Amino acid sequence: MSSIVLRQAVSDDLDALVALEHHCFSEDRISRRSFRRFLEMPRDRLLLASDGNTLLGYCLVLMSAATRLARIYSIAVNPGSRGKGIGEKLVQMAETEAADAGRIVMRLEVREDNPGAIALYKRLGYRQFGSYRDYYEDHGDALRFERRILFYKPGAQFPPVPYYPQTTEFTCGPAALIMAMAALNQQQSMTTLEELKIWREATTIFMLSGHGGCGPHGLALAAWHRGFEASAWISNEGALFKDTVRNDDKKRVLELVHEGFMHDLGQTGIELHHDPLTLAGLEQALLGGRIPLILISTWQLNRSRVPHWVTVCAMDDQFVYLHDPEIDVEEGETVADKQYLPIDRRVFSKISRYGSNQPLQAAVIVGPKRAL
Repeated sequence: MSSIVLRQAVSDDLDALVALEHHCFSEDRISRRSFRRFLEMPRDRLLLASDGNTLLGYCLVLMSAATRLARIYSIAVNPGSRGKGIGEKLVQMAETEAADAGRIVMRLEVREDNPGAIALYKRLGYRQFGSYRDYYEDHGDALRFERRILFYKPGAQFPPVPYYPQTTEFTCGPAALIMAMAALNQQQSMTTLEELKIWREATTIFMLSGHGGCGPHGLALAAWHRGFEASAWISNEGALFKDTVRNDDKKRVLELVHEGFMHDLGQTGIELHHDPLTLAGLEQALLGGRIPLILISTWQLNRSRVPHWVTVCAMDDQFVYLHDPEIDVEEGETVADKQYLPIDRRVFSKISRYGSNQPLQAAVIVGPKRAL
């Protein structure tokens, strides 16, 4: 194994690639012309495993120009070289190359009747998220897998933010606030009881269906009452989320709750801005040692039109990094999937608003403990 070399393919490898393709596959083969095109495409990666002059395997990775996705389009290992970990090394190299190119997620397809490959991908942390029927030339089905590959490397520029997952479907706001407060005060309680206490203080009573969520006014008040500095940036004036309920009595309750929040805000030093928080303002807050909570629409992330609170932890030239408190265990998500989640700055500008008519942009910035 020590003589195996991983490297980028070059034009001189074309004949060996075509020969390996014909040796490994009887259908769905990549043509010589296609291999040549992939070799000439600077955005994509064609990676090889070789031993001297012998080609042992390859991995073709396509990089989307429009998204932050990468895709393993094809991978092949010479049958005589299987069982030596070559496929695993090629996948790992593919992930490194894609992450270095700023891709967040790696996706791939695998035949439903290929248990060995499926087991490898699962062992490497890939989770199934869909399938394609009649995908291959022989009408075989494909399973779709993906794995997050880009991870934030904490530095001294921004304070570390502990992660806390919401324990109910309606407490994303309290969970996001708990993370922000814990980043500023190591003594902050990170418990379900504290999560529910904040929800009781900050809930709007009604929203969509089921339990009400939390609005920016209530979350800012909850932070203030726990001794933290707080400011709220809300693009719309008046009671929020009224268009999510149809019942006039429920609308009136939302208005009364809003009136109560506004009264209580007037008794504090909380700054209330009726402007959206810009990316520059977000970065300024982080650099000043404060932690922002942002209300987002999850449509861009999971095709769900639900308002959802997240904690902003860091930023760089390409990404805004979030702690998303919601973990979908049934879909195979883990804590690692939701910590320092990188969101492209352009995408973040789209998701950090909720609703279609006069979209709401809301943020709460939590600052260090006040001198009491």
